[in-house]
Amino acid sequence: MYFVDVIDVPGLGNRGYLAGGAGTAVVIDPPRDPDRVIGAAARRGVRITHVAETHVHNDYVSGGLELARLTGAAYLVPAGARVAYARVPVEDGDRVTLDTGLELRALATPGHTPHHTSYVLADGGTAVAVFTGGSLLIGTVGRPDLVEPRLTGQLARAQHDSARRLAAELPDDTRVLPTHGFGSLCAATPSGGAEGGATTIGQERRTNTALVTDVDTFVAELLAGLDDVPAYYAHMGPANAQGPAPLDLTPPRRADAGEIAARLAAGEWVVDLRNRVAFAQGHVAGALNFESAGQFAVQLAWLLPWGKPVTLLAESAGQLAAAQRELARVGIDRPAAAATGSLPDWLPDGATPRSFPRAGFADLAARADGVVLDVRRDRERAAEHIPGSLHIPLHLLRDRLTELPSDGTPVWVHCAGGARAAIAASILDAAGYPVVAVDDGFDAARAAGLTVAAALP
Repeated sequence: MYFVDVIDVPGLGNRGYLAGGAGTAVVIDPPRDPDRVIGAAARRGVRITHVAETHVHNDYVSGGLELARLTGAAYLVPAGARVAYARVPVEDGDRVTLDTGLELRALATPGHTPHHTSYVLADGGTAVAVFTGGSLLIGTVGRPDLVEPRLTGQLARAQHDSARRLAAELPDDTRVLPTHGFGSLCAATPSGGAEGGATTIGQERRTNTALVTDVDTFVAELLAGLDDVPAYYAHMGPANAQGPAPLDLTPPRRADAGEIAARLAAGEWVVDLRNRVAFAQGHVAGALNFESAGQFAVQLAWLLPWGKPVTLLAESAGQLAAAQRELARVGIDRPAAAATGSLPDWLPDGATPRSFPRAGFADLAARADGVVLDVRRDRERAAEHIPGSLHIPLHLLRDRLTELPSDGTPVWVHCAGGARAAIAASILDAAGYPVVAVDDGFDAARAAGLTVAAALP
């Protein structure tokens, strides 16, 4: 008998896997924090003998090297990956015995990266699952544009070939277990995995774009549908190739109100982790709001100038610790400082908190004045938008503030559901713009009487 346990990392939209038999196990694409994986193995009563990477990751810092060091496991990394540490180089066709009757076989599946490798789990000689990393996802594939622009077209074609190799060599009932595609921006297009779906080779054979479309059409549509790449991705591949430092989750140094003010005055980032409702009602002037929920770490890493000191403001030690763990996964290892408590604790004597209003699309429809700012990504905007609205994707907002009116005209900022609009509102508020955060789902715009265009002209 074998087992496969999911190591879910919803903050990244990724999954790792713990798979094994009665006494031993392999970990596929582990997250940055090895304690989670070691705990999962302990609950199963198994020893981790192998740690395997499908590729050098571009969207998060891997915990594979540290996990292998802590457990004494063999660290399997594709042979074609250029890395600066000792590993077991994996070639196409290599096999590893995991437990009695349980075997892992490497299958070269280039496309997401040139060296990408999938791993087939066989029980008693029969393929039962395949760990596809960023190759075959649920309904789609991993994006091919994260390595080098001149290779993108070539890698897109390789994705098509790799998906078809998987479909040709594996039985229909083989479980497909990707790393990306559960909300990850490493997916070329939105994946069915974002809804928590499961799939098999047979299901993908009927529905996956790479398996139902000829190569030329597939490549053209894939490249046309690629969205913006988060800026922080540029730092993940090099960090993983060099070998990430051991994870340090000790609490940051404590900052009082005076230090918070001094850091803001020095141009550093102070990030308030409270929910967006509380932040809008009152916050430290100049602080930015990334509420510690969902994929906040991805958004913060995308917007934060790389290497810039960041101080965290949290309501509790637990909220701070959870945020610190999420941020370490995207390479923000050590916050410069932190403070816990409530708004009065973070304000210097005599300082007045800032605030701004929140609204729904019904309020936006009834507004008397103001400019409407859409901070969704290009692909979302292209599907439907409010005519006459200004479009600046959230990740570009800080660099394009001069496109907004500077005469005191209110800026009504919206996204698809309110979370990104709240981040944008905090950026605008910190820059001195009068802002209204539209905290509402975009589906409510049409119901509120606003004209919504189905597609850009």
